[in-house]
Amino acid sequence: MNLVAVLAAVLAGLLHVLIFAMESLLFRRPEVHRRFRTAASDVDAVRPWAFNQGFYNLFLGIGAIAGVFVSGTAGRTLTGFACACMLGAAIVLVAGERRMARAALMQGFFPLVAVIALLA
Repeated sequence: MNLVAVLAAVLAGLLHVLIFAMESLLFRRPEVHRRFRTAASDVDAVRPWAFNQGFYNLFLGIGAIAGVFVSGTAGRTLTGFACACMLGAAIVLVAGERRMARAALMQGFFPLVAVIALLA
């Protein structure tokens, strides 16, 4: 795996671990739930979904990073799949809510770079 793919995958993975922490551990904090455009009055209703979504992000982040440490085709495949899923989620995020374009760009940039580098 080339250096660009490795760096982009690790950065994508670390970002998704951070998103996990925000969604699953810190969501009740006003500065956090506001980032997800959730009103304070809706936090209790949205919290179970955010908690679950956070774990999706954690697992994808772990997959992207773990793939870097697995040699050969298996590592490239694991990293590529995790990053492709992250990129797909970013596309869905902006397609579903245009106001989330900045978040989608942040979420999808490193996975996009990793996927391109893996295919190059």
